[in-house]
This record gives sequence, C-alpha cells and structure tokens, in this order.
Amino acid sequence: MEIVKKILREKDHPGIQFLKYMTCGGIAFFVDFSVFYYIAIKVLPALTPDDLVAQLLGLDLEPISRHARLTHYWICIFSGFVASNIVAYILNVLFVFKGGKHKVHHEIALFFAVSTGAFVLSSVTGDLLIRFLEVQTTVSKLTAIFFATLVNYTGRKFFIFHG
Repeated sequence: MEIVKKILREKDHPGIQFLKYMTCGGIAFFVDFSVFYYIAIKVLPALTPDDLVAQLLGLDLEPISRHARLTHYWICIFSGFVASNIVAYILNVLFVFKGGKHKVHHEIALFFAVSTGAFVLSSVTGDLLIRFLEVQTTVSKLTAIFFATLVNYTGRKFFIFHG
C-alpha cells in the first residue's frame, strides 16, 4: 500500500507522470464519452443507424439529416468537453503535475484555454470528417480525442504546470 501512495505523490518522474496523466485522462475520457453518448442517444440524436456504438449497443435509430447530426454533434461534444475538463483539472492537480507556476485562477484559465484550443482543433477535424468524408460519428469522436490528448499533454506539461 505504501508503494501506491508513493506513486500517487510522485510528480517528477516523467514516465510515472505520463502514466498517471494517461490514467487520469482515461477517467476524463470516460466522463466525456458518457456525457457525449448520453446526450447523443437520449436527448439530441447525433448517431446514424450504422454508427459503431449504435451497432454495438443494438440501438434502433431513425436516420437523421447531416445538418441535424452536425448541430447535435457540436452540442454533445461541448457538453462532454466541459464535464471532462472539470474532472481532468482536478485529477491533474491532485495526481499528475505540480501547481504553483501560476496563481490558481491563472492556472485554471490557462488549463481551460489550452483545453479549448485542443477542443476546437479536434472538433473541427471531427466536423470535417463527418461533413466531407461522411465518417461515422464515433470514428470522428475518437480521432478528435487522439489529437486533443497530444495538444493537452504538451500544453499542460510545458506551459501550465511545473513539468
């Protein structure tokens, strides 16, 4: 049990730090996906009948227009973004990075600024994949998360927190 406590407190070793970042990111990812899919399935339909998640869950979905799907997609991803970034900030401060490089309110503002930049970049990528290549919503979402992870880690490690 002592080794677990030591690992959770360790914020200097780059390998442990990245592993904890990915673990915390996995939790934030779960929050993002949960919020995204709850809204996309139950509130504002954003999935097509042939979507991977729709098929995996055996959902019987009505076809929706591309315009409606894109509008709903943006609302769903924004909702997931807000929820997951609140979780990510708390977990990053507690377990991954050393704070104190900036005042707390600046740190929070910078955290959300970097996250917003990553969100916009990755979401526009997702939008373009749906709009021009007619990629499934789930594939688009996974591609967006991959890009956001790279941008967020770099920004948080080198600009927001003490690396």
